[in-house]
Amino acid sequence: MDASPARTQPPQWLWVVTIWSAVGLFDATENVFVMRAEGMHHYWGRLYFYLLVSWLPWALATPLVLRLARRYPPTKLRPLSTWVRHILAGVSIGLAFSTWTAALEVLLNPWAKMPGPGTFLQIQSRTFYNGLLACAILYTTLLLVGYLLDSRERLARQQTETARLNEQLVKAQLSALRHQIEPHFLFNTLNSIAGLVRERRNDDAVSMIVELSDFMRRVLKDSSLHHVPLSEELDFARKYLDIQKVRFVDRLHCSIEVPDDLLLAQVPTLILQPMVENAIKHGIARRAHGGAIRILASRGNDKLTLSVYNDGPSLPANGTNVSTGIGISNIRTRLESLYGDNFEFTMQNQPPGGVQVSVSVPFKE
Repeated sequence: MDASPARTQPPQWLWVVTIWSAVGLFDATENVFVMRAEGMHHYWGRLYFYLLVSWLPWALATPLVLRLARRYPPTKLRPLSTWVRHILAGVSIGLAFSTWTAALEVLLNPWAKMPGPGTFLQIQSRTFYNGLLACAILYTTLLLVGYLLDSRERLARQQTETARLNEQLVKAQLSALRHQIEPHFLFNTLNSIAGLVRERRNDDAVSMIVELSDFMRRVLKDSSLHHVPLSEELDFARKYLDIQKVRFVDRLHCSIEVPDDLLLAQVPTLILQPMVENAIKHGIARRAHGGAIRILASRGNDKLTLSVYNDGPSLPANGTNVSTGIGISNIRTRLESLYGDNFEFTMQNQPPGGVQVSVSVPFKE
């Protein structure tokens, strides 16, 4: 993941060549055209070549300056040795530039001076001292550019590392929450099995144990996944309902209303089971003649909404004494970890009676 951005960026040398080539072309073109327009007489071809390649020492020195900017940033110039390094580097580049241009001028005589441009040492010393200010400005500019580029790369690395740590934290949180809900569901089911045994409904108890075994096998199989297709989540919910039907016999009626085009939508794993469990515990189980549970799914505004309705007792009008248990509080925490604020969770009464719990998350296939 960290290496992919580096492969998509052009290499540093390509940027250096491109920028200094542009500088050389601009300098040569501007000077030659302006001088010709003013009626000056020089060896125009030689002069254009001289001005174009005179920037070569700066192009070759740019990687060195960028490296110095990284190791000795201009914001940390307190040690004297840092100042000495940058001054020596700037003076060395200035000497290299003046030596190179002096050699070119002696070789090409681009200014068409008669009888000649002068001696190499004269040109080299004159170019060096006259260009000290320009050398200082160029070196400082490269130093600041190198520092800014390094700061941007360092910020990008920090952001990548922060994102990676946040992802690991979310995974750890979700894993802890999952480990919390799985034993909770298991204990509740074992209590139901114990109740069947006490009622001497041994065949029903055995059936529930078989269903529980199959359910837990499927849960453990996908224990590392945080999202699954809605079709798989519905299978989990059906397995759980099959277990509860053994307990309630004919007192539990279930229906699932989910369009086929939503079956591939990605949803948090084990999101429906605690909603169904809450509906049974706080709705159906409180009625002597049982009741009905309905699972629905719909899509709107790029949101997938999952709802579980039960026709049991309504919530208190004043909102007090509403017990949601571990499952519902777990759902809220998991949704916050996965989606931040980009989700909706509601629990409300439905006319003419009953309660519906709904979860809306971003739609993604």
